[in-house]
Amino acid sequence: MTTPRTINEYLEQLRAALRGADPALIQDALYDAEEHLRAELYERPGRDEAAMLEHVVESYGAPEEVAEIYRDQEIKVQRAIRPPPPPPRRSLGGRFFGVAADSRTYTALFYMLLSLATGIFYFSWVALGLSLSVGLSVLIIGLPIIVLFFGSVRVLSLVEGRVVEAMLGTRMPRRPVYPSRDLTLLQRIARMFTDWHTWTTLCYFWLMLPLGVAYFTLTVTLLSASLALLAAPLAMLFRNDWFAGLYVDHQMTVDWGFGAHTPGWGDAIGMLLIGVLLLFATLHLVRGIGYLHGLMAKHLLVRGAEQGA
Repeated sequence: MTTPRTINEYLEQLRAALRGADPALIQDALYDAEEHLRAELYERPGRDEAAMLEHVVESYGAPEEVAEIYRDQEIKVQRAIRPPPPPPRRSLGGRFFGVAADSRTYTALFYMLLSLATGIFYFSWVALGLSLSVGLSVLIIGLPIIVLFFGSVRVLSLVEGRVVEAMLGTRMPRRPVYPSRDLTLLQRIARMFTDWHTWTTLCYFWLMLPLGVAYFTLTVTLLSASLALLAAPLAMLFRNDWFAGLYVDHQMTVDWGFGAHTPGWGDAIGMLLIGVLLLFATLHLVRGIGYLHGLMAKHLLVRGAEQGA
């Protein structure tokens, strides 16, 4: 590969060398490289890009070398930050109940409960920002409002990515998209509107409200139902004091499809077993939804992920 003569050529060669890697890793590598290259150029204003890049290739590394370093470092970092995997289980029962030993299950559960609050915040922020940007666009003050709004969206995108990576385990960018330095202010604003990544990020924030409501409702409903079934033996022990709402004519009744009858310990144990199965099935569902949400977040929040970069 030829020695790059401009910063853009270096970045394109680095992108090509990282082809097939995680899009979040590519975004981080491009940001670090461009920041380093532009800092070198700024510190030596009398040197042109070609001379600077020739020096950088010797010190910082050629694009292929930098790409290999990032691939190796990514493996080491992922091994260090990921929780140890649960021991492998061969039996069907072991795999079914083993979900309780996976820490990622509980972080995904917390994310689904938290998503209601974050969804409301994201949706409100985007709705307020878009309405102000459109409403004030005819005034001079509208220009800085638009710039601040799109800048805040990029910051929120980076914050949400860190939350997704920490709780759902999906690799997300740790660096923002590097701002273009060669464009005027108006050109940067125009690029914000024409950049597909901007609209996919806004789409993600809009979707977080209905998704947050669905995640929270589903999680709370299933957990409440499973815990209620698990409490069936307690209802048998304290039927005179607790669960009075289940009584009909001063008798607690259940119906398994064969007619209503007063429950006994057999019914209580049956409901207990159903509650255990429902609880672990809920944990599996939560972990699966967390995995799918992580894929959606990567697709919408990472530049280039929608093209399969």
